[in-house]
Amino acid sequence: MKTLTVKINERTKIGKAFIAMFDSFKGVDGIEIIETDSKKAKKKDDVYNPEFVKMVLDSAKRGDYTEVDPKDVWGSLGLK
Repeated sequence: MKTLTVKINERTKIGKAFIAMFDSFKGVDGIEIIETDSKKAKKKDDVYNPEFVKMVLDSAKRGDYTEVDPKDVWGSLGLK
């Protein structure tokens, strides 16, 4: 299964045609059309807990954090 995200300007001629084409596929087996409003989609982008984000940003300001080398995670943390 493949999921695609397509941003369509519904005010343009080609955008209206594209939406009409998609509407013709509604109810067809094997294709699911999921409509989202761009304003609602932006709200869903906030998947992180606000308290966690605040903690990370505060830590960055204070400078009390440890940078981890992705090629040597255990060594970066002093656990080797």
